[in-house]
Amino acid sequence: MKILDKYLLKTFLSTFTMVFVILFFIFILQSVWLFIAELAGKDLDLVMVLKFLLFAMPRIVPLVLPLSVLLASIMTFGNLAENYEFAAMKSAGISLQRAMKSLIIFISILSIVAFLFANNVIPYAEFKFINFRKNIAQLKPAMAIAEGQFSDVGLFNIKVNKKSGENGNILTGITIHKKSIFGDGNKTVIKAKNGELISSEKSSTLQLVLNDGNYYEDVVTKKYEDRNKVPFAKSSFKKYIINIDLSKLNPVDVNNTNISNTNTMLNVSELNYTLDSLHKNMDTDILSFSENINQRIGVLGKTMSIPTPKSKTLPKDLMSIYKNEKKLEVLNLAISSVENNLYSIDGTNTELENKQKNINGHLLAFYDKFVIVYACFLMFFIGAPLGAIIRKGGLGLPIVFAVLIFISFHFINTFGKRVSQEDQLSPFFGAWLSSIILSPLAILLTYRATNDIGLINMDVILAPFQKAFQKVFPPQK
Repeated sequence: MKILDKYLLKTFLSTFTMVFVILFFIFILQSVWLFIAELAGKDLDLVMVLKFLLFAMPRIVPLVLPLSVLLASIMTFGNLAENYEFAAMKSAGISLQRAMKSLIIFISILSIVAFLFANNVIPYAEFKFINFRKNIAQLKPAMAIAEGQFSDVGLFNIKVNKKSGENGNILTGITIHKKSIFGDGNKTVIKAKNGELISSEKSSTLQLVLNDGNYYEDVVTKKYEDRNKVPFAKSSFKKYIINIDLSKLNPVDVNNTNISNTNTMLNVSELNYTLDSLHKNMDTDILSFSENINQRIGVLGKTMSIPTPKSKTLPKDLMSIYKNEKKLEVLNLAISSVENNLYSIDGTNTELENKQKNINGHLLAFYDKFVIVYACFLMFFIGAPLGAIIRKGGLGLPIVFAVLIFISFHFINTFGKRVSQEDQLSPFFGAWLSSIILSPLAILLTYRATNDIGLINMDVILAPFQKAFQKVFPPQK
């Protein structure tokens, strides 16, 4: 039996390694394609490109690993069934479960390694990856501005028609939208024929020198109806210098790290600590809001100075307590208070919804650490029985089945996370939805493969059609 275990393990490992390397390479190419705008034509040296890819690689493993297990399982057991090796095992009294024993041990070890990888390596790589992308603009500031599109640089949205010069620091056809510090849109537009980027790696300030242009600024009037009379102010300039502070956008060098608050950068213990803090913060906000509302209502009652009625019981029409000249003041005060409370409730509700979404994101990141463990087992118990049933190895039919199953798994997983992120489904069910839906398939396939039942019993499907055909066209005697 040890010889059989070694043979199955060797066959599976060789197939798994080949499939994993091929799929990993394909997904790496996909990552390069997604971030091609950040890499192509920006004068990045080879070391920086390799760093970029190195930090991007670990995030691909949760996608590649389950698919590799699935495809390798189908191919391995499909080859064994196609070459009648399973028939020989069964004739010798070796069941499917016994044949899978050594591979189940390997998948268990692989799942533990996958959890440790997801809990330690991926958060660190994500931390370095996001910071590295942000830091590129500090070492090569001209890269922060792309040709023919608006680029977000600090408080400015900058668009240039053409970049030239040795480092792309000579700009032509410049349009700049300056963001309002109050967050109410872009009220300043600057246009210039040409300009130059001046920077230093020792400085966190990017200097943009503009030549021959105009400066447009919206004039905010006190009265809304006067806005059409004074739409904007315009001034021209021969030379205008803009200093852009990149210290908040990027650290000083690519080895520095400044961003550390993304849930994908945290391990299980850090996520537990962060979730506890987020829940306490949200509970405090809810309590504080309820106390503020109660205080406002109390202040309103004191402001309205309700007169003491002659009788001990209040009348049905409370307004009858007040004199006519006082009623309008009371109504205006009540309307103003209600509007302010509704505005405060809407604002607080939006804030609490955003905080709940943030909590949901952290919960999804927490459950993802464990989903990858179960996904390895799930894909193995789908792929191994399926390969034994279809009895096809190689790269033909197994790839078709593997792709269909994995696309279903990935689509359901993405859908569940999106719905959970919007607080329309529990984050637990959102993260585990794909596993819950596909688990019955794994049980069904294992049962049918163990009992030598085909994938689909065609007789059951075709029998009703055969009976109907015989009724319409009865056989001639």
